[in-house]
Amino acid sequence: MATRVELAKSGVITDEMKSVAKREHLSPEQIRKGMADGSIVVIRNKLRGIDALAVGAGTRIKVNANIGTSSSKSDIGEEISKMKASVKHGADAIMDLSTAGDLPGIRAALIEQCPVAVGTVPLYEMAVSARNSQKSVLELTPDDMFAIIEDHCKQGVDFLTLHCGITMQSVARFKEAGRLAGATSRGGTIIMEWIHHNGKENPLYEQYDRLLGICVEYDVAVSLGDGFRPGAIYDATDRVQIEELVILGELVKRARARNVGVFVEGPGHVPLHQVAANMQIQKTLCGGAPFYVLGPLVTDISPGYDHITAAIGGAVAGMAGADFLCYVTPAEHLRLPSIEDVREGVIASRIAGHAADVARGLPGAIEWDHEISRAKIALDWDKMISLCVDPEKARQYRDSLPPADQALCSMCGEFCAIKRSKSVK
Repeated sequence: MATRVELAKSGVITDEMKSVAKREHLSPEQIRKGMADGSIVVIRNKLRGIDALAVGAGTRIKVNANIGTSSSKSDIGEEISKMKASVKHGADAIMDLSTAGDLPGIRAALIEQCPVAVGTVPLYEMAVSARNSQKSVLELTPDDMFAIIEDHCKQGVDFLTLHCGITMQSVARFKEAGRLAGATSRGGTIIMEWIHHNGKENPLYEQYDRLLGICVEYDVAVSLGDGFRPGAIYDATDRVQIEELVILGELVKRARARNVGVFVEGPGHVPLHQVAANMQIQKTLCGGAPFYVLGPLVTDISPGYDHITAAIGGAVAGMAGADFLCYVTPAEHLRLPSIEDVREGVIASRIAGHAADVARGLPGAIEWDHEISRAKIALDWDKMISLCVDPEKARQYRDSLPPADQALCSMCGEFCAIKRSKSVK
């Protein structure tokens, strides 16, 4: 059966493309054309019945929320609650990054209950599987790796983050780089250590066609992971990061040739003045493939407030070409996020994405701002709150006022600027 990319290249406009186009305020032909040239990726495993997620040129900037267990805390019920909170507050996709507990069971429960696209990092399960078998992850064979990748696809995972761009050559470059923070990608460091220990090429790179064959079978999208993303702004845009990006650009072409939807992951920690350049470099080296960025975090000083740091970077990145923002929560660098952290992270990234959509002139984006502004000027508090990015929080603030102050707000009181400006008019 043809993949959706193959159908798009053949000029076929499917019902899925029409549905996506309606949600994105684009024409079906714009979606088809973007899918055919790879500037738009539509994400949905053929085994799932969710609305497909479109990421890329001309579409609304999307937000992903990471959840998942760890060795210090493994509670599937809490992770499901985080998923539901993420979706409630507007996340477009969920990534399960679990590294403890019954990983297939956690994934199955998540896929069953999650109404949006689900992504995973199969390397995490490879490491856990090796540990459970009383052996090192460094002893994994290529067959072990590809079996787990196929298991994820069979379960219904919609997109896979795979660190295919880490090679023997780039690992040698990394050893010489003199980075401040080294490498901070969990999946990336597993592959780096595997290469270093075994003296062999990365199986995900060496047998990339085998990987693409699995993706074709389930129509699963590939998210090319950035194993050498900078973990400190000191390391941003160095030769190691760019060398991996060059390799990922080659892998993008190969995925497109096999009719597999493919997008590219990016940094990471990047100082503000380098964010736009990073987006432009990626778009050039990767042939306009959609770009999925973690933040970027524009300073390293903000643990506890990293959702704000990431929103600053995400807005600039989105304005410069990023298509998909991975949220960052206040708990980043400190601990697993709570449900409230998840909410804060999703909302912060949604604000960043929307600000960038407005700056890019995305059809319909600024109308949301105009509508809420009209409600503010009319002192229509209920309508204004209903239009907020987080109506619950806005309502809590509003309801905390004494009844006598409900007509106005306690900031201006009798000196209400809106009322006074109307009197002048």
